[in-house]
Amino acid sequence: VQLQASGGGLVQAGGSLRLSCEVSGRTFSSSNIGWFRQAPGKEREFVAAINWSGDRNTNTNYADSVKGRFTISRDNTKNTGNLQMNSLKPEDTAVYYCATGGWGTSLTMWRYWGQGTQVTVSS
Repeated sequence: VQLQASGGGLVQAGGSLRLSCEVSGRTFSSSNIGWFRQAPGKEREFVAAINWSGDRNTNTNYADSVKGRFTISRDNTKNTGNLQMNSLKPEDTAVYYCATGGWGTSLTMWRYWGQGTQVTVSS
C-alpha cells in the first residue's frame, strides 16, 4: 500500500490550501482515510478522518481545532482523499500526513502512512 500526499505550500494567514492523498495497492472505496499533522517540536496529532463510503452514509470526524475550517472528502473514482483547509492560521503550520487502514484519533490505530507534505502559514 502506498500513499502520496501533495498540495502543501506557503500561504498567508486567512488563506486556503487543498491537500490530496492518492492511495494505491489497496481497495480505496473500502478504505478509511485520515489526516494527521506534526508541528516542529510537537507530537503528531489527529486532524480529520473519513470512513469508506460503501453502501453507508459517509462519516467524518474532525479535531476541535479545525472544525468549521477544514473539510475532508474523498473521490473513489480517483483513489484520492482530500483535505480542504480554509481560514488558515499560523498554528496550522506543520507537516501533514495522510493515513489509511484504520480509524480513530490515535496514531496507533492507522496502519499505512504517506510521506507528508509541508504546510506553512505566515502571519
